[in-house]
Amino acid sequence: MAQNWWMRILVIEDEVRLADYLRKGLSESGYVVDLAHDGIDGLHFAVEGSYDLVILDVMLPGKDGFEVLAALRARRRTPVLMLTARDAVEDRVKGLTEGADDYLGKPFSFSELLARVQALLRRGGAERGSPFSTTLRLADLELDMARRKATRGGRRLELTPQEFNLLTLFLRRAGEVLSRTVLAEQVWDINFDSDTNVVEVAVRRLRSKLDEPFATKLLHTVRGMGYVLEERDE
Repeated sequence: MAQNWWMRILVIEDEVRLADYLRKGLSESGYVVDLAHDGIDGLHFAVEGSYDLVILDVMLPGKDGFEVLAALRARRRTPVLMLTARDAVEDRVKGLTEGADDYLGKPFSFSELLARVQALLRRGGAERGSPFSTTLRLADLELDMARRKATRGGRRLELTPQEFNLLTLFLRRAGEVLSRTVLAEQVWDINFDSDTNVVEVAVRRLRSKLDEPFATKLLHTVRGMGYVLEERDE
């Protein structure tokens, strides 16, 4: 089985609108994104989770960004991009001195943030001895995030933008059972409503393109729990 590339980002930001904006933009760029709105939860997620990058605001309730950074650095070398509304040189110097990998002042353009994110992920991959890749693979399924192109068995899959984002999430978390709630939050950025069948409809349409034309099925339903993308021995 071909290797999967997993790029997970944790955003620790107490401004809810900005945090949601970053999650939406990064998710649309193909990343799996988790949010924390205070320093205490953010540190817990950063230490206990498995993330390729942490985007960390300086001004946080509970623990400020510098406290989170110091505690994280005592445990892990996860790349950290710090955000702050303060433009004082001493804040930037302090963040970099204490172990931040990059620093971006507010306000900023999303394109600049995305460029910083990609540079840090590339650097982190090189330090781990793994090349940065924008291609995800499972069995004969291949997804090129840079060109927004998906193929299976060499045949191009004609996906809508939403289906492409859904498939990206499944590939990034291949082998994990993803609930309807997780899919709704990550792909549609909505709180799940049990009366809404948007997830089931989208998965059904994706499966019709991904699996129906092929003998081997990759997208499976786990009754009562959700869906999983994986290669199974039939």
